[in-house]
Order: sequence, then structure tokens, then C-alpha cells
Amino acid sequence: MLYFVLVIPAMLLALGAQWLVRSAYNRSSQIPARMSGAAAARKILDANGLQHVPIEVTHGYLSDHYDPSTKVVRLSEDVFQGHSMAAVGIAAHEVGHAIQDARNYMPLVIRNVAVPVAGFGSSLSQVFLIAAMGLMFAGQSGLAAGAMLLFVIGFSATVLFQIINLPVEFNASSRAKTELVSLGIVHGQELSGVNKVLTAAALTYVAGTLQTIATLAYYIFQFLMISGMGSQREE
Repeated sequence: MLYFVLVIPAMLLALGAQWLVRSAYNRSSQIPARMSGAAAARKILDANGLQHVPIEVTHGYLSDHYDPSTKVVRLSEDVFQGHSMAAVGIAAHEVGHAIQDARNYMPLVIRNVAVPVAGFGSSLSQVFLIAAMGLMFAGQSGLAAGAMLLFVIGFSATVLFQIINLPVEFNASSRAKTELVSLGIVHGQELSGVNKVLTAAALTYVAGTLQTIATLAYYIFQFLMISGMGSQREE
């Protein structure tokens, strides 16, 4: 019951956010733009002194991203070639990350440092979770509580990463809208099409973070329950 109360609502919110971003993308894809996503990205990069940052095509639906390790903006085929508000909005968002990187935007710097830590912590924590389940099955509540605590600590790295990631994504969207308007790629009255896509995308990050926090809360309760069982057996 605890899992259903804490995690399922957040999971449903995350699924709803994913549906919303697809819906917003499809609607905004019907609104024409003056140039393609790739052209918009190039114009924004050049205007910010980032002529050296290349733009590449990547496969997959909405697989657009900026790679800080190689300093490359990668756009999905639909965004790269698309002449729509959805395409220029998403392309500008990814360029926003490139601008953050060039300006040493501190939340992005912290996020880049946190990526390997969060990845390692998440992978290692799964080992402790399996160990905790095995120890509980074997009747070793005290050891199981210790393993669960290590899992919670490791999983917390994932939660921390997602929290740090929120201002990075919001700031990239803010930069994108500013650049689109200031460079004349999108006029003020046309910005609503871009806003819908970027707002929906932001909601997916918020929903994903809430889901991870809810999952962490669930496992914290599990740890407390196992610890309580271990204390009772010792008595």
C-alpha cells in the first residue's frame, strides 16, 4: 500500500508529462517557422561566439541533446530538418546548454561533475538493494537494514542529480526564448508555440524528479521498517 500511495501517483504524473510533451510537440510541429531547427541552432551559436560548436544529426524521436564532453549539439532528424516552432524551440533549448557550458554556468558545471557520481551511486546501490532483499529472506534483519541504508545513500545521489538538473533545464529554456526573439527567428506573438513545447518538456523533468523523490521516500520507510524489525529481534 505504501508503494501505491507514494510512487504510483508520481509515476502516473511522469507518464502524463511524457504524453503532454509529445502532444505539444505534435501541435507545435504544425506551426511553420522561418528556418529549420538546424539553421536556428547555427544562428544562435554564431551570435554567441560559438562558431566552433558543430551541429550533428542523431537518430531517435526527441533524442536532442548537447554533449558537453565533445562540445557538440545533436538534433534528431525531425528537429534538424523541421521548419516548425517545435523544431526551432527544441534546437534553441539545446543550444542554450551550449551557451551555459561556454559561460561556465555553475549549475551545469555541478551537474556535469555529478553525472558520473550519480551513475556510479545508482549502479552500486542496486547491489545493496538485492543484498538487503536476500538478507531479509534469510532472516538477517540487522544486516538487511545496513544494506538498505547503503542503498538509500546511493540512490540519494540520483535524486540529488535530478534536483540539480532542474535549474539547468529551466535556464536553457529561458535562454532559448530570449535568443529566438532577439535574433528575429521567432516574433513575440509566435512564441506561444515554442512555449508550449518547452513548458511541456520542463514538466517531464519536474515529474521525473518527483517520481524519484517519492521512490526514495518509499525506500526510506522500508529501511525504517527493517531497522525496527531488527531492533525487536535483538530485544
